Amino acid sequence: MKTPLPIDEVIPELQAALAANSAVVLKAPPGAGKSTRVPLELLDAAWLRGKTILMLEPRRLAARGVAAQMANTLGEKPGERVGFRVRFDNCVGKQTRIEVVTEGILTRRLQRDPELVGVGLVIFDEFHERNLHSDLALALCVDAQQGLREDLKLLVMSATLDGAALSTLLDAPVVSSEGRSYPVEISYQPGDERQRIDATLVQAVVRAFREREGDILAFLPGAGEIRRAHELLQQQLVNEPVDIYPLYGDLPLDQQKLAIRPAPNGRRKVVLSTPIAETSLTIEGVTVVVDSGWQRVPRFDPRSGLTRLETIRVSNASAEQRAGRAGRLAPGCCYRLWSSTTQSGLVPFNSPEIVEADLLPLALDLARWGVSDAETLVWLSPPPAAALTQARALLQRLEALDERGRITKLGERMATLPMHPRLAHMVIKSEALGEAALACDIAALISERDLLRGAEGLATCDFALRLEALRAHRADGAAAARGMGADGRAAVAIERASRQWRHLFKVQADNGSVDEAMVGLLLANAYPDRVAQRRGANGNRYLLANGRGAKLLDSCRGAELMVAVSLDGRGDESRIFLAASIAVADLEQSFPAQIAWQAETYWSRSEGVVVSREARRYGALLLGERPLKVDDEAAVVAAMLDGVRAEGLEALPWSDAARQLRTRLRSLRQWLPDEAWPDLSDSHLLETVEVWLAPYLNNISRRSHLARLDMVAIIKSMLDWSQQQQLEELAPTHLQVPSGSRKRLEYQVDGSAPVLAVKLQELFGLAETPAVARGRVEVMLHLLSPAQRPIQVTQDLKSFWANTYAEVKRELKGRYPKLTRNWPVDPLTLNSISLTREFWDGVNGRRRRSKKK
Repeated sequence: MKTPLPIDEVIPELQAALAANSAVVLKAPPGAGKSTRVPLELLDAAWLRGKTILMLEPRRLAARGVAAQMANTLGEKPGERVGFRVRFDNCVGKQTRIEVVTEGILTRRLQRDPELVGVGLVIFDEFHERNLHSDLALALCVDAQQGLREDLKLLVMSATLDGAALSTLLDAPVVSSEGRSYPVEISYQPGDERQRIDATLVQAVVRAFREREGDILAFLPGAGEIRRAHELLQQQLVNEPVDIYPLYGDLPLDQQKLAIRPAPNGRRKVVLSTPIAETSLTIEGVTVVVDSGWQRVPRFDPRSGLTRLETIRVSNASAEQRAGRAGRLAPGCCYRLWSSTTQSGLVPFNSPEIVEADLLPLALDLARWGVSDAETLVWLSPPPAAALTQARALLQRLEALDERGRITKLGERMATLPMHPRLAHMVIKSEALGEAALACDIAALISERDLLRGAEGLATCDFALRLEALRAHRADGAAAARGMGADGRAAVAIERASRQWRHLFKVQADNGSVDEAMVGLLLANAYPDRVAQRRGANGNRYLLANGRGAKLLDSCRGAELMVAVSLDGRGDESRIFLAASIAVADLEQSFPAQIAWQAETYWSRSEGVVVSREARRYGALLLGERPLKVDDEAAVVAAMLDGVRAEGLEALPWSDAARQLRTRLRSLRQWLPDEAWPDLSDSHLLETVEVWLAPYLNNISRRSHLARLDMVAIIKSMLDWSQQQQLEELAPTHLQVPSGSRKRLEYQVDGSAPVLAVKLQELFGLAETPAVARGRVEVMLHLLSPAQRPIQVTQDLKSFWANTYAEVKRELKGRYPKLTRNWPVDPLTLNSISLTREFWDGVNGRRRRSKKK
């Protein structure tokens, strides 16, 4: 430990804090040395008393690297005093006192041994990444600490997370290290938004290679962009002394190590990385960072029950982390491929995975821990209730939880396996069928990168073809797999995963021909909610057992019944990327408890009639049907209500009188908000049809029967006695004018003033504009000529008489000379009693007949 590190300055403070507290938060920037120096400095603490340290790293590559560096500091190899456990690999021994673990390994150890016997300290490194496993493991550790192990110490280390929030949550002091970094010059260079992310980044990398010294670390959102950028850079820098390396989680370990090692003398290095290189890893020689500004994150949609990968902008914290990589060893620079304006709009931190991810594994772990209410545990971000409820419902369908939400024996076994609960259920169920080897292959194919997805995208949706390619690789080598269009590197990773799981289940590899029927059946045990049935005789549109619609890609051929393995959650219909066929007979034979005859009474929109039948269903899928005579009037009414909801209110027989009545009442609700007039908006009526419409639907079972309804009577039934009495007073259908005529009021759907269309002369003697709704709303007067043509629109009759009438009178006298004497100078001095009969005959346009001689 001769090389000084910035973290050294706070080690004494940290040791004292841990001696006095059960939990401590250490905040230190990247490069401070917290991951590799802190565990070693704490090994001889008196409070540790010879116990071991468990350190959780969120990434496998970082776990191996951190363990190797600490072992090297001690002059040892990994597996002696410092070791690690990661997926498919472990390196620990009897003398190991610092064990670096990753993924769900700490959670599974807690489940086996809640007291963590022999462990004195659990360290959560890079906690700001907010990995789902880290959040769960911290919650379980705190619970174990409070109930079983008061002497257990917790240390949460973070580079960018709000230390105060963690401190409050854990009742822990915060120790802060300033760290050390060299200055990094930031250059904003937004690219062409019409270009692909990888093409824009390649241009920037080439530019940086010409302009700067040192090695380059470039960030891209995923492995696909990395592979395309790698190919483009090799073409553009073909004659340069440079080595180009990819770096992402699924890359074989030996290739990951190549990216981290220093470049040979006389050569430079370009590393194309996912966010795996944001923290923990120090890549030797890097002084230039090129940041695309994008990251790919999983988004779980509780509505669809599906997870999709979404490419989003990085957070401000991630952008700072990435830029800081250029200043770890010397002054550097960072090319940000976005504008300073975009920078100012970045969100401060990434969303924690727990609020976006599939919570099925978490729900199973909580059940195994004995927790029925997640709120009883300590969370920095609690799991969303809707997603957790949905996860528990699916676990019941997978037989992992009973009807009371308690874990079953099958669920206990599923939770011990290092695989997703869906896959664990499938592999366990396969044992009874003698198909565990096939199930292990299927699980590996689902867990790893798709070996038939090439640079041009998805080659085929057929899952069985992937099994054939894997077995060709296993039997005849990489050349045979490539001959089927398979990615050799993906095949190696898939075979490694399958081998590990075959070892767990003690079965030998199966190299025989692929039984497609069995493939579909096993996949249905993993995805019982995603069994899909074709809609109609042909086509590529499907209905999933969970009730959601889905569409098979146009380039793929589907069967009548399939299991959708991979699909997205976008839009009203998910897109199916990967599927396997399954026979109806196999489904019925294998899932008898989930298939039953059900009596159904429903609205058939195509026929316009209520239909009753018995249906044999698997979830939302119809496997068979037979007619059923139903005497349940309530069921028929409910189906008719569904029909009205489906077809809309226009399906009802609205007469002009009913429409005007509804409009009048809607206007009163708007004009008199303090009074309890009913809500007759479209949305509310549709939401409450069972309240106001259902009583009138007896003996109505067809669309044509709706014509029997009296909508005026139905609407009036929504009014109490007092409202019915007030309706004509507050919103009358007609108004009487000075001429003695009753004129109809036209009420407006938008609640604006009602319109009264009336001949001008009929208002002589009326000084003020008529009003409704207790005088709150003056009517809109459409003043007409003797020929019923509009001459003025006003809500201020008094002003019209005073300012406009004289001009209108001159115009009308010229237009209608025979009615000259019918235009008084002062219209307000006249009234219906004093006017002559001849005047009103003129107003009404009637000619007096001559008496016969």
